[in-house]
Amino acid sequence: MKIALLASNPDLYSNQRLIEAGEERGHDMTFLNMRYCYMRIDATNPEVHYRGGTNISEFDAVLTRIKPSMTFYGCALTRQFESMNIATINSSTAIAQSRDKLYSLQLLLKSGIDIPTTGFANSPMDTSDLIDMVGGAPLVVKLLEGAQGRGVFLAETRKAGESVINAFKSLHANLLVQEFVKEAEGKDLRCFVIDGKVVASIERKAAPGEFRANLHQGGSASVVKITPEEKRLAIKAAKTLGLSVAGVDIIRSSKGPLLLEVNSSPGLEGVESATGKDIAGMIITSVEKRLGWRRELGPNPDIVYE
Repeated sequence: MKIALLASNPDLYSNQRLIEAGEERGHDMTFLNMRYCYMRIDATNPEVHYRGGTNISEFDAVLTRIKPSMTFYGCALTRQFESMNIATINSSTAIAQSRDKLYSLQLLLKSGIDIPTTGFANSPMDTSDLIDMVGGAPLVVKLLEGAQGRGVFLAETRKAGESVINAFKSLHANLLVQEFVKEAEGKDLRCFVIDGKVVASIERKAAPGEFRANLHQGGSASVVKITPEEKRLAIKAAKTLGLSVAGVDIIRSSKGPLLLEVNSSPGLEGVESATGKDIAGMIITSVEKRLGWRRELGPNPDIVYE
């Protein structure tokens, strides 16, 4: 098969591993820097062109790994490939839903998934009431556009919470405030879901003096055995947002597992290093299954691509 990886940085571990895994399985892999892609919007002959004017319309599938700052254009490109009847993993709709932190939480709550108590506002006037909504201090303040632990702040006192929220007022920023789950002790679970199955799980632990467990913020990872309830939560969260491949972040609280976030472009380095599993290979296998590919026989001529 001809498989493209739509991303921004070819040197990232996750991107290199996906290219390697596809080539090891005999596929023709191409890295597409989304900044070099542009589109011909046409009802009968939609196209995507690449830097230099090359028409790149012959792929069987496109793996989407879109960084947060490129969400709008990355989703537009993904929709264009979909209009050309090229399979995308993940889909444009799923990516867009997962990247909108507020909307994704609303969808997850509607499906019955528990999350930490959350407040949302745009440059709020009633700062004190917003803090009371989530049970007071300590509390977590998040910018909607943040990723990898960036744009996330812990306010240990009410005064600190007011200061952080008031600082965002001058930016006219959309922000979330969430209750701080102390009993999580700076740990969370990253469950890697592929096609409705949890294929790997790790526990991430925050670095000393840090409350964010993200590996990009210096956290460490180790293998963890998750409970059946945690597994069901992770699978349901990915399904609710329509993600074929997802990193689902969960914390353990006195009320049971709570969902923190669902990532549509989860990093592979931490989970592969901790578990020794070939997650990149599993993602390529997912593409093969979706397109009815048999490694010995080639593509199934009877398959109907969606």
